[in-house]
Amino acid sequence: MPRDLPIGNGSFLVNFDNTGQIRDIYWPHVGQENHTSGSVCRLGVWVNGNFSWLGDDSWQRKLAYSKDSMVTESVLENRDLGVRLFLRDCVDFHVNLMIRQVTVENSTDSQLDVRLFFCHDLSISGTSVGESAYYEPQWQTLFHYKGRRWFMIGLVRGWQGSWKNGLDQWAVGIKDVRDHEGSWRDAEDGELSGNAVAQGSVDSVAALHLEVEAGKQETGWCIMAVGLDYEAVTGLYKAVLNKGPIVYLRRTDAYWQLWSSKEEEPCASPPHFLSLYRRSLLILRSQIDNQGAIIAANDFDIAQFNRDTYSYMWPRDGALVASTLVDAGYSEITRNFFDFCHRVITDEGFLLHKYTPDGSLASSWHGWYADEEKRLPIQEDETALVIWALRRHFERFRDIEFIKHHYRGLVIRAAEWMCNYIDQETGLPKPSWDLWEERYGVHSWTVASVWAGLQAAAEFAGWFGENEHALRYRQVAEKMRKTTVELFWDDPSGSFVRTLEPRGKDLEKDTTMDASLVGLWYFGMLQPDDPLIVRTMETMRDRLWVKTDVGGMARYENDYYHQVSQDVTKVPGNPWFICTLWLAQWYIATATSPGDLEEPFRLIEWTADRTLHSGVMAEQVHPFSNEPLSVSPLTWSHATYVATIHQYNSKARELTEQ
Repeated sequence: MPRDLPIGNGSFLVNFDNTGQIRDIYWPHVGQENHTSGSVCRLGVWVNGNFSWLGDDSWQRKLAYSKDSMVTESVLENRDLGVRLFLRDCVDFHVNLMIRQVTVENSTDSQLDVRLFFCHDLSISGTSVGESAYYEPQWQTLFHYKGRRWFMIGLVRGWQGSWKNGLDQWAVGIKDVRDHEGSWRDAEDGELSGNAVAQGSVDSVAALHLEVEAGKQETGWCIMAVGLDYEAVTGLYKAVLNKGPIVYLRRTDAYWQLWSSKEEEPCASPPHFLSLYRRSLLILRSQIDNQGAIIAANDFDIAQFNRDTYSYMWPRDGALVASTLVDAGYSEITRNFFDFCHRVITDEGFLLHKYTPDGSLASSWHGWYADEEKRLPIQEDETALVIWALRRHFERFRDIEFIKHHYRGLVIRAAEWMCNYIDQETGLPKPSWDLWEERYGVHSWTVASVWAGLQAAAEFAGWFGENEHALRYRQVAEKMRKTTVELFWDDPSGSFVRTLEPRGKDLEKDTTMDASLVGLWYFGMLQPDDPLIVRTMETMRDRLWVKTDVGGMARYENDYYHQVSQDVTKVPGNPWFICTLWLAQWYIATATSPGDLEEPFRLIEWTADRTLHSGVMAEQVHPFSNEPLSVSPLTWSHATYVATIHQYNSKARELTEQ
């Protein structure tokens, strides 16, 4: 299920699903730890004896954000109950507080007795073993805790300086043990048991009662404070009671509006493109940890696929996102990312498959042993692209003191390893895993990224006066470029090939069409208007375009991942946002007149049309229904959109000035 509304501050991330209910709570890192394990934290509404959870079919929903902000602004209506809910949610930009404002509008001609039930189904630190939850009469709130993870949940009613704290009802109970479904079931008759404590696998429900006159509105607030101990969370909650929750909502709204407009925005695109541009920047920020990890995605439902998630930092994804943020002017985030990479790079000079947000090594399916010998479990592009992105960062911000710290331990260390991880006969990189993490060999994308990484390292070496290093890196890169043109071109198919697969001492061409061939020009090894690139891209468009009413570009021919159709002639794979935007970027790069921008405009429009109403982009969409597939939001999708808008506007200005 997509996460329609992520909100966070870089250490505390809350995801809402398409019903407007909480599905993920991450803290103290974005992506680590998930304190719900994907379980829904229900919100129920009881009106004059009738009850409905927000997940029921009786609700009509419009889930959205406040303009250019990471504060939600959703409307949900239930005509059977006669109420309309206006939901505004935020994670405070500075402290670890979640504020949920619920305004209930009575759409009937008589007074309504409304009871709001806030259920919190937590699995603290990812497991429901050994938790405690209790009602505390002094604060009139609920506490959930386990070890150094504390959650304080309170309810407040009122508006504009007149605040009343306290729960009207509560219940704490056992969940998912024997026949205990959870305390949330206790809410459905509009009355809670008042049970004050439970331990083990537990949940809680807090109720707020509102009397709403005909045609009028009443407002209630749910506040969640997160911290390491009792003192930390009660301190946060006390501040909310002193200032009022509206202060935190307003200041967070103002902060994100300021953040999303800090740089001069692209000006040649239509308004809805620019609105999605700013929304994409905000969604990107929600997926980035304050300690530097750029997380691929935090949609926990993907765990159903293989009992693992996307809540990791892949150096490749991170580098491409960082490159986009460089263009957008967010140097603080990119500095943290490069600091992270410097902390985790091996002494030998390579980055491994993926990392947890705290910098430890993440789960991997790349083995250390194959064919009776040791094999590095790496995707070499992940090392190379970090150096490529770091060069782009420095050229944009010229922060010499920052680069000085990373020159020897990150740039030179990685460049020396890349120069040594070479087949001496061909001059190509030795085999590694491809960017899709599925094939072992020598890949066009990887070769192009290593070329770009070495060129970036050569520039750094020249800036720091180490000309011998610079010369060596350029020589290795040049031999790599020449060999790539010789060995990766395939006359029969009229295209470059995606992979040279090792077959003993030989390399066998894999001619499966793959969108990753864009790397050959994207990173600068070949020009986008090179005749061989033009033939490759035209062949790619023909063979990877999804020939249904949905359209879009597939990843590669017969893509198995979340495969919907076996008719690979019509549906070579599900359409991906990234791959469709890559095609748009090539059209932009080769445009020589304003008319040439019509096709990339249509592809950007395709992307915007398949984005959720909230502005969230998935990884893929269903080739027949347009429904999001796999994780949603995918950080890389949003970064590619932002990059495409920058490139489109830059080219539009260039062609206008000619």
